[in-house]
Amino acid sequence: MPTTQVTGHFTFADWKEQPVTPEGALPRLAHATVTNAFSGGIEAEATTCDYSITYLTATTGAFAGMELLTGRVDGREGTFSLEERGRFANDGTVHCVLEVVEGSGTGQLTGLRGTGGFTYRHGDTKVPYTFAYEVE
Repeated sequence: MPTTQVTGHFTFADWKEQPVTPEGALPRLAHATVTNAFSGGIEAEATTCDYSITYLTATTGAFAGMELLTGRVDGREGTFSLEERGRFANDGTVHCVLEVVEGSGTGQLTGLRGTGGFTYRHGDTKVPYTFAYEVE
């Protein structure tokens, strides 16, 4: 099957972060529940996303999470889950890679495989993403 590349943007609709370890401690752990809205090649009005975050300093660290998207990929309707891993730096950038959780696609997205990523810059209201996928 040929791989198709799509692009678009997402916005943070909601971000709720809770400390897991004491605020002053470093490294420090936190948990965030996030709602995103995707447009472009991926269309999903309100995703469900859950992150575990390690702060190495107040402005640097790493995160891992899972995001459940219900909507469309290039017009194909269904639900799928993304595994996300990333790092954030002193310069206000966040770099993240995405991978479809194998077997998570439903509806017209059954058999979906794909990878992608994004770079967020502090202050941006829209975050551009790339996503390369195929459906068996």
